[in-house]
Amino acid sequence: MRIAAITTFMVLALVASGAQAQVLCWTTKDGKRQCGDTPPPGVKATPIGSQAVPPAPAPAAAPAAPGASAAPGAAAKKPAAKPAADPAEAQKAAEKEKLAKEQAEQKQQNCESARNALRSLESGQRISRVGQDGERYFLDEQQIAQETERARQVVAKNCI
Repeated sequence: MRIAAITTFMVLALVASGAQAQVLCWTTKDGKRQCGDTPPPGVKATPIGSQAVPPAPAPAAAPAAPGASAAPGAAAKKPAAKPAADPAEAQKAAEKEKLAKEQAEQKQQNCESARNALRSLESGQRISRVGQDGERYFLDEQQIAQETERARQVVAKNCI
């Protein structure tokens, strides 16, 4: 029972963390490093943590047989774009693609967390929370119904 409450809390915390702003860092004209959510125009800003986690290599897709239906998600993949003549444009395109990939991964994580929270709520177990005074209380049927509806909305939003 306690595990279910902790799991539910963690899932909701993960879902809420997706709404936070991304922190970017850049180098000023003075040579100092500054960080924030909106860099000044004309500077190259890198997201914090982007160097620590290398991107996972994409799995090689087998060619589809003629007349066979495409695998799920195949329509979302775009053909490789022509290399841009300007290196700045190529870098912008690569950053845009990387950002889209990170957002898709975050959405997938939010989806999985929301599904786990929904499973916990629909399991029929008693669910407890800790109030502001530090005391544990159990959710009644109406509160569970509200939490379940909220979890369904999150699943519908993140699991398309």
